[in-house]
Amino acid sequence: MIFEFFSKYRVLQDALQNLKKFFYIKILGRKYFRTGKCNRCGKCCKNIYVKHGKKFIDDEKLFNSLKPLHTFYFDLEVIGKDEVGLLFACKNLDNETSMCKMHKKRAKICRDYPMEEILKMGGTLAPDCGFRFEPIEKFSDILNKLSG
Repeated sequence: MIFEFFSKYRVLQDALQNLKKFFYIKILGRKYFRTGKCNRCGKCCKNIYVKHGKKFIDDEKLFNSLKPLHTFYFDLEVIGKDEVGLLFACKNLDNETSMCKMHKKRAKICRDYPMEEILKMGGTLAPDCGFRFEPIEKFSDILNKLSG
């Protein structure tokens, strides 16, 4: 009887996992689960690239003209520029504590960080970031589907 219960529990667990995979892959178009949690290092609030349309903002004049379109842009300051575009830092980062000064009212982009798009654009997470991206489908599962 106990074995029967655990067997049914395992079948239900597998079905829920498959439903979750379907939702992420087919409906959301995702390839990774975001795991982990923020360890409050503040690195994601510095050296930020901002994409507008299909390209990164690389001109301060353009950035200033876009500020009225996105309230989040008022929280950013330009700290440099490289071959990709302008580099920004968030004005709300407390440099002493590495914590957000307005954490409870932070922008949606901050609440959703990190997003899979970081990987799609060739970016990476800081080595000591508390978040990780795990593939939704393991390579071995994909290989088994193709060979089976």
